[in-house]
Amino acid sequence: MDELKWMLITANPSVARYAEVCGVHRIFVDMESLGKAERQKHLSAHMASHTLEDVAAVAGVLSDAELMVRLNPLHAGTAEEVDGAIEHGAGRLMLPMFRRPEEVERFLGLVGGRVPVTLLVETPEALTRLSTYMDGLGPRDEVHFGLNDLSLAMGLNYLFEPLAARLLESAVTLLRERDIPFGFGGVARIGQGELPAEWVLSEHVRLGSSWVILSRAFHGGADCVETLVKKLDLRDELHRLRLTENTLRAGDAHLLESNRQRLEKQVFAIARGRRTQA
Repeated sequence: MDELKWMLITANPSVARYAEVCGVHRIFVDMESLGKAERQKHLSAHMASHTLEDVAAVAGVLSDAELMVRLNPLHAGTAEEVDGAIEHGAGRLMLPMFRRPEEVERFLGLVGGRVPVTLLVETPEALTRLSTYMDGLGPRDEVHFGLNDLSLAMGLNYLFEPLAARLLESAVTLLRERDIPFGFGGVARIGQGELPAEWVLSEHVRLGSSWVILSRAFHGGADCVETLVKKLDLRDELHRLRLTENTLRAGDAHLLESNRQRLEKQVFAIARGRRTQA
């Protein structure tokens, strides 16, 4: 099994370059704006809408890390967004908030194999219908499960509830059978986070995930290198993640199952607390 790879959301070229040097494998520029603010207005999730100029600026400083651009959900202007992102240096495109295989087919047709794609599975419909569109993916295409919007669409109170309820298990089994890489959610720093990062990493290892986003809880929302450096030693924190991952991989199935059960208990306790506060 390959090591987990790290993604960081930023449109700041200096942060992107610094993150790449520290070991981040993919920089994630987020152009999604349609409907996002309304869906996630009560969350502390990433909300900025980046631009094509941001894409070009970040593309200009990267040498090894891949640049992925999340576009808007499929709409009348998607063709222009696809062409613009590729022309400005995107190395991968992400489609969010789709529900039907017809949307995936349309998106893949617009991209036309010019760059690989990542399908962001974050609606119950997209999760349920995975088997109806995954065979259209190419050898470098991937799937990412977006837990924020998936939990919101299900009327849940905490983004990790779908993971704790094992709702991703059938989907990731289908993906593993076809060697389609996937990832899910984000992770905080080791020793931090409302939900221990160690347990989240354990689920990535147990399920065979390839990618995880370094969450706002990981980098504290730092929007420039100076702030990022004050908040954490990025290279060291990534090393700590890797050491924890290696320990988990060296453990047996009982360790991963024990962590899963602890995660499940903690996630539903957090969700219960949020319902009480609502």
